[in-house]
Amino acid sequence: MNEIYGIAGLVGLIVLLAVRIPIAVALGSVAMIGLTMILGFDTMIGAAGTLTFDFVASWELSAIPLFILMGAVSSRSGLVASLFEVARVWMARIPGGLAVATNLSAAGFAAASGSSLATTAAMGELAIPEMLRARYQPGLACAVVAASGTLGALIPPSILLIIFGLLAEVSIGDLLLAGIVPGLLTAAAYGALIIIRCTINPSLSPRDDAAMQVPLAERFRMLMTVWPLPVLVISVVGTIYSGLATATEAAALGCLAAIVIALGMRRLTWAIMVDSLRNTLQMTSMIFFIVLGAVLFSKFLAITGMPEMIARAAGFTKDNPYLMFFVMSIIFLILGMFVDSLGMMLLTVPIFLPLVRESGFSLIWFGVFVVKWIEIGLITPPLGMNAFIVKGVVGDKVSLGTIFKGLLWFIAVEFVIMITLVAFPEIVTFIPDLARN
Repeated sequence: MNEIYGIAGLVGLIVLLAVRIPIAVALGSVAMIGLTMILGFDTMIGAAGTLTFDFVASWELSAIPLFILMGAVSSRSGLVASLFEVARVWMARIPGGLAVATNLSAAGFAAASGSSLATTAAMGELAIPEMLRARYQPGLACAVVAASGTLGALIPPSILLIIFGLLAEVSIGDLLLAGIVPGLLTAAAYGALIIIRCTINPSLSPRDDAAMQVPLAERFRMLMTVWPLPVLVISVVGTIYSGLATATEAAALGCLAAIVIALGMRRLTWAIMVDSLRNTLQMTSMIFFIVLGAVLFSKFLAITGMPEMIARAAGFTKDNPYLMFFVMSIIFLILGMFVDSLGMMLLTVPIFLPLVRESGFSLIWFGVFVVKWIEIGLITPPLGMNAFIVKGVVGDKVSLGTIFKGLLWFIAVEFVIMITLVAFPEIVTFIPDLARN
């Protein structure tokens, strides 16, 4: 009988999401109704209070608002704009130089924000007007920003990897370190795609003559202005790798470093600080609201036995891990077309974790696998969130269809990267293993 409740709950959730009910409300309401049907109202109220408090009281969760504040201060104080200008003059002589500069800048900002949506929004406002003024093909200009924005979901500090660590009960520090090489590999693959396309078809990206004429001495002088971002990266990733700090302590250190650097460069005003705090409060509230709904929904599914039922149904794949991850990939690909990134993780991880544990695969590797599919979902039609953020930046200048058409190239590259990570899992795990040893 409980399994029937579980199936009904999943169907009800899909219906609510289809009619555009906010995912936090959909998750929480289905879970509370389902728990009431199974346990009774009083027991549901007690369980809901205990579960949500225990999760929110987790010390590791404090890393999320700290990383969000670090990214907000870095963006609003102009540190990202400096990185983009430097990348622009240094990349000017290669095909698609401005687009490659955008990709590199997004990777740099991702290391200071931890959020795909924040990276996309910041780079969209900064880079798209410049590329359109330089007469770049609009589909390429917009797609580069939307795709490179996904790096914020993987390159540490990644908020999604932190949440996965809490759900899977694995080391958040190891997860953040595991995202480094796949994130850099993705950025490099994007850059190679841009250069190859623009070499074959130069009309996609006219050369930036003004940037090409900047003297070498001036380029090196500009290079000195981007020192804040390496300092932030070292303060976060370096302290985790060396074992000097946990992920939460590194988040606090990175946040403090961003504020001190912005103050030292006289770029942090009271208005910027207030705006950064307001943004942090809004983003944190949204994330926690969704997570709490998912915690209740996961408990509801566990009581109904749905994870075990799905694991039994997918049991034919457990002796062939490649088949298992292929089936999971199809599910992730379909969900990514319709469900937002955080909701996608919170819906699937509780169901897939038992199967992955039984297969003997590293949960650290699986965390990166999940986040990579979330990246792809962010740029996949019809509801790729990053494409809609870019559309909001460009307005009526570029159609949504043009943006998605440009993104197909990057989605193809992502499939190649996913095959590589499944075939060679050591790409993900070797840095955490090195740090642990």
